[in-house]
Amino acid sequence: MTLKDQIVKNIITRVIKSQDYRIEIVNLINAEFLQFAVDFFKKIVLAKLENTNITIDWYKKAFMDENLPSDDIAINAGLNKKTIGNMHGTATKTIVIEAANEHFESLYQSIQALVKMEKEIDLTLTVKMKGVSVDLNISESLVVINTLAVKRAALRGGLWSTAGKSVEKHLMLTLCKLFKVSENNYDASRFIKNKGKKVDREIDFYLLNNGKQYLCEVKLMGKGNPESADAIFARKSDVFIADTLSQQNKNQAEELKVNWVALRDKDGYKKFGAILQKLNIPHMDYIGDLEKDLPEILECLF
Repeated sequence: MTLKDQIVKNIITRVIKSQDYRIEIVNLINAEFLQFAVDFFKKIVLAKLENTNITIDWYKKAFMDENLPSDDIAINAGLNKKTIGNMHGTATKTIVIEAANEHFESLYQSIQALVKMEKEIDLTLTVKMKGVSVDLNISESLVVINTLAVKRAALRGGLWSTAGKSVEKHLMLTLCKLFKVSENNYDASRFIKNKGKKVDREIDFYLLNNGKQYLCEVKLMGKGNPESADAIFARKSDVFIADTLSQQNKNQAEELKVNWVALRDKDGYKKFGAILQKLNIPHMDYIGDLEKDLPEILECLF
């Protein structure tokens, strides 16, 4: 799943204005999850109506069908496909199906044991659609609740990761547009050879000038994950653009001669202009109106 263009625009607008961008991702997670929940309940009604069995077999038949995409089979069994990959070293469909079935049996046994222990608690989940309703007993309801919980966790992890990857390049382009950096003085599509691992790794951005190239990397990091900054310093980046940097991060960057921008600082984006000046990258100081200029730039980029 990729972030919608409008969400990317909103995130870039917020970080350049020194505002917290996280609410945009939270809103997207909510929207995606609620739509999944509604669609899931619709499928439950149809699946339950088509089966007269009083056992959980109707759920397995409808939601763990081997013809379904492997991502769906894993989620419906209460597992994340990434977790399966970590457990087995691979996430081929055959492995996913085996792991999903094994986990579902274990999950259902745990639910049955819990129901027997907690006899004073009863739960019936009633789902209605177009005047037709189906009832799920406590065991079926707990299976459904667990699936919804796993799906939200998967969405949360995936969308937070996608946010950074989707925004980084466009954030650098937006900064360059604000400071009128010529397209001849940056490159947004480079790969660098990691000789130690013999693989190519995509680099976020390069600033260019008179044969010199300056490696730029972007991390929408918070105070809770300083290790992201450590990774940038280890790569010997020339320019580091971040959402938030601690004073320790800033001191470390300066000690290693890495030019940094902390966008959450007041008017933090303006430090990018000072870096351009230091690197002798042709540009113009930005004295415009962000409220007017950012929408125009982002409209052009997308």
